[in-house]
Amino acid sequence: MLVPVILSGGAGTRLWPVSRSAYPKPFMRMGDGESLLKKTLDRALRCADDGTVLTVTGRDYYFLTRDEYAQHDGANLDTLPFLLEPAGRNTAPAVVLAALHARDRVGADATLLILPADHLIRDLDAFVADARRAAALAQDGWLVTFGIRPTHPETGFGYIRMGAAIERSMDDASPHPPSGHLLPQAGEGKAALGRVVNAFVEKPNLQTAESYVASGDYVWNSGMFCFRADALLAVAAAVCPDVLAAAEACHAHAMNHESPIEFHREAFLAQPDISIDYAIMERAPKVAVVPATFDWSDIGSWKAMSDLEAEADDQGNRVRGQAIVVESTNCYIQSDARMVAAVGVQDLVIVDTGDAVLVSHRERAQQVKLVVERLRATNHAAASVHQTVHRPWGSYTVLEDADDCKVKRLTVKPGHVLSLQLHHRRSEHWTVVEGTAKVRVGEEEFLLQRNQSTYIPMNTVHRLENPTDRDIHLIEVQCGDYFGEDDIVRLEDRYGRAPAAAK
Repeated sequence: MLVPVILSGGAGTRLWPVSRSAYPKPFMRMGDGESLLKKTLDRALRCADDGTVLTVTGRDYYFLTRDEYAQHDGANLDTLPFLLEPAGRNTAPAVVLAALHARDRVGADATLLILPADHLIRDLDAFVADARRAAALAQDGWLVTFGIRPTHPETGFGYIRMGAAIERSMDDASPHPPSGHLLPQAGEGKAALGRVVNAFVEKPNLQTAESYVASGDYVWNSGMFCFRADALLAVAAAVCPDVLAAAEACHAHAMNHESPIEFHREAFLAQPDISIDYAIMERAPKVAVVPATFDWSDIGSWKAMSDLEAEADDQGNRVRGQAIVVESTNCYIQSDARMVAAVGVQDLVIVDTGDAVLVSHRERAQQVKLVVERLRATNHAAASVHQTVHRPWGSYTVLEDADDCKVKRLTVKPGHVLSLQLHHRRSEHWTVVEGTAKVRVGEEEFLLQRNQSTYIPMNTVHRLENPTDRDIHLIEVQCGDYFGEDDIVRLEDRYGRAPAAAK
């Protein structure tokens, strides 16, 4: 059975200020309004034999991810199990844990299709055909990767040097025969499913990359893979037993056994921090590559994003949102709400998220990650959170953050409830602007209608709940001498969060 595995996480620092650690790249909206994560789920469901798609993601992203999946018409949340990581880690632990889970829940012969959640692929029919081709190779014991035909001498990607064709008789081959010219013609009555991997090559310099492209024997390493669970685990036992042993210990001592499955932090962090490429694929004895016949982008920078997004005007400018462009050329402008004006500039990326503005030369867009490094060095909130912060129960948007008060707009989803909590250093005023809220203040519980309000003194237990089938919206005004999220003493929480943390 083919089981897609979605790997979702990462900070996406090169796409700041839209991608941040609390709301990373997979949740970014494309021009059509869909997130990269939702698009990845769509691809996965097209390949899943029984609708089962396994997702490996961070615990902090679980509720966000479920919300994205719930928006997919063809998704059944009961057949979308989750493995939740307590902290960020590399891809080898994630993939090996997924293989152990599939071995136990599906069968050792389950074929895993590993899909990062931050890729963009538009030709879904070609993708499904290539995935089936990779699955056929995996059934023969190959560890398979997908190679992308280079469109230019890129120095930011790893490369794969391809070898001989791997053929099957037409009777046994995938029902979708290969069409990409990178697959050599097979003999009569046979189909070429892929090619042997001769070598994985590190990111080259420009001259070397040019030679790779000219030779026709190299493809970009996409970071997508396909293999049987038992084949991967057998190779891991041979080439990286430390990775396998640590993953087995983590898997055996999971905090629970039903989705979402969470892992103990100490056992999880005991796993080596290494990629699946380095740990297994580059050391495995039987590795194949399927040269992709589909389009692909990992959207690794704002330059890449600008090339994919809105249509360019006569001067090469692309605009998403509101902007006025005067005597400017080859610029990309994205604004969530505010009007942006660009006058007499060229080759710029301008991104406005309301609480942060990025201005970068197109050719220097990779260096945006340096901005995030500096923000983190000073513990600036803009490195991790947006003006709108998502929570399991909904979201809040900071409208004002001053020394003497903090003002938020809260949105609480139907049937959801904030934790039972209190604050030592601030009081709060709640005013309902839409819907009906159920409120507890101290020992008293009551309903608040639109245009009604209540006051919560310091050190008073309180809770907010949405008992209706529609979103409710409130304005929260905090008064005191400290408004940090760590001034929350959580007494009860439906979502299993720590006693003192964000709402």
